[in-house]
Amino acid sequence: MELLLETVALFSLKLAYETEDSSPILRDDLMMSDYEREVFGLLVRRGNVEAIQRKVGECLRLALNAIGGVDTVLGRELHRLAADFSAARTMEQLDAPLIALKGYLKDIQ
Repeated sequence: MELLLETVALFSLKLAYETEDSSPILRDDLMMSDYEREVFGLLVRRGNVEAIQRKVGECLRLALNAIGGVDTVLGRELHRLAADFSAARTMEQLDAPLIALKGYLKDIQ
């Protein structure tokens, strides 16, 4: 799950900050330091669903702003997927919405 969480954060930050004329954002970039696999790993081991949702939510808000907010077609879908992720109450319930978010963010890159 840690890799999946890190990937969703990475794709979100790419949408928010990466431009065509700049070098790509990578997993080892400084801006990813709060969203590294190890950081998520600690939260997963603790079973801290709320902290995981908060961290991923920070990234998703940046991505949502980058694609024009909830008033756009892409934004409405991202908002819906983010709401599904936020509605999870257990670690097991995070899986399906997280996979959907990863796929969607990858597709709209």
